[in-house]
Amino acid sequence: MKNSEIWIAFYTILIKEIRRFTRIWPQTLLPPAITMTLYFAIFGNLIGERIGTMGGFSYMQYIVPGLIMMSVITNSYSNVSSSFFSAKFQLSVQELLVSPTPNWVILVGYTLGGVARGLLVGLAVTVLSLFFTHLALENIVMTIVVVLLTSIMFSLGGFVNAIYARSFDDVSIVPTFILTPLTYLGGVFYSIDLLPEFWQNVSLLNPVLYMVNAFRYGVLGVSDINVYWALVIVSLFIVALFSYGLRLLNQGKGIRN
Repeated sequence: MKNSEIWIAFYTILIKEIRRFTRIWPQTLLPPAITMTLYFAIFGNLIGERIGTMGGFSYMQYIVPGLIMMSVITNSYSNVSSSFFSAKFQLSVQELLVSPTPNWVILVGYTLGGVARGLLVGLAVTVLSLFFTHLALENIVMTIVVVLLTSIMFSLGGFVNAIYARSFDDVSIVPTFILTPLTYLGGVFYSIDLLPEFWQNVSLLNPVLYMVNAFRYGVLGVSDINVYWALVIVSLFIVALFSYGLRLLNQGKGIRN
């Protein structure tokens, strides 16, 4: 394919993915915003007043970055996993595979569609959080880089999940039994400094911890871990997931059989 044709194919996939979730925004964008508002009201205002400060900030300020990242992670992941599996289920993905569109264009198009939804939901949650507390960006570059890389990583993860999924139930297995526990145990609601040393070391095995803390560092300037290690870890995951997803796509794993 010519470069112009590749660009048209990529643009078409991306716009299709964006229109897919914006067309049904009451189902894709509104529920996460309402859920996060409940978190702000219950955990931040009601429970937070009894907890006091954490990391030198009010409890509400401390958990907001983690809740924003949680919304970005879940929506980036779910958008790609549900979209690509639906294309498999409806057999419309076959049209892409028999076309001259390179597989990497298909992968990037779906991934950036998930990134678009994740960032849009994250922005909405950030705006809502301003009604409950004040946020001051300490490092805007770190904030943008971390949220972008995290969204890319989990969009790729959603793509891999969709390839292996054989039913709609399979699409929800990873978010329910892996993604949700890792997110809740990833330092969203607490500092790992509060944990015994053994559990602090166990928490360091959780990749979500690095993303949440790196984003919290960008917003508040505090972190439980080395934020630059977080960028390295997320980047390695992105490379690994992109390579693996492209390999599965090239092999037709879960698609042609």
